Amino acid sequence: MTRPARVVVVGDVITDVVAVLSGPLAAGSDTGAEISFGGGGQAANTAAWIAAQGVAVTLVGAVGDDDAGRDRMAELDRAGVDCAVERVVDAPTGTVIVLAADGERTMVTSRGANLALSAEHVEKALAAVPDAGHLHLSAYTLLDAGSRGAGLRALAAARERGLTTSVDAASAAPLRRVGARTFLGWVRDVDLLLVNADEATVLAGGLDPAAQGRALSATARRVVVKRGAAGAVWVDRTTPVCTAPARRVAVVDVTGAGDAFAAGLLTAWLAGASPTAALSRATDLGALAVSTAGARPQP
Repeated sequence: MTRPARVVVVGDVITDVVAVLSGPLAAGSDTGAEISFGGGGQAANTAAWIAAQGVAVTLVGAVGDDDAGRDRMAELDRAGVDCAVERVVDAPTGTVIVLAADGERTMVTSRGANLALSAEHVEKALAAVPDAGHLHLSAYTLLDAGSRGAGLRALAAARERGLTTSVDAASAAPLRRVGARTFLGWVRDVDLLLVNADEATVLAGGLDPAAQGRALSATARRVVVKRGAAGAVWVDRTTPVCTAPARRVAVVDVTGAGDAFAAGLLTAWLAGASPTAALSRATDLGALAVSTAGARPQP
């Protein structure tokens, strides 16, 4: 395998407030938790995990002109991520409250400045990295009208420059709101589409994972269905279906696990790994992510 060219990641930069609950949430009362604050956002997390694999990565996004935004940029800089990030004066840096318990997480989100990411900024950022070989887009950028133009421009500009492309479908509820047909039209002919089990059901119906992947491969050249503890499935238009088991680890916090998985998959695949090897690397990083609190690689 060879070292991949620079990866450009486009999407959200967020402050995560993570509460790892001690037991079931007691609605209307108190529940004990270990609470932490730190960097999050699907795109920012993926970029940090890519940098941790020794691959050059540029993050394109937006933060507020506030202390939270400055803290998020400092964290990413320490993680080795090159940031092409807009500072938005009239919007705060996005924040997500994450409730983690029993291997699941529930998120309450204020996307803030992420909604102001512009197509012009994306265009400028791509022009500044002539060594880029791949663009990875967090679909959160597509799923809100405010940032949709930036997401669509990112995919179009990548194709114009000859970059390969990938999209992480992001989240089932907003996918359901925009509709499967609309979303699949936006991401048509991307080189790789990543979906989890819930997202695959929204986009392809209640089929088995391999059948979901085959259905979605009419839109994307390659599809990976992430199934959590049940592993993952790779479907390619030209090769047999490939499956991989999940690594068995003690689950502490699943926040960022899909982002780590995406980083492992991308860095291996872009380096020339086979689907089997790429899935193996992805599941390794996903397991590492769920075994620690927080969404980013540990220092």
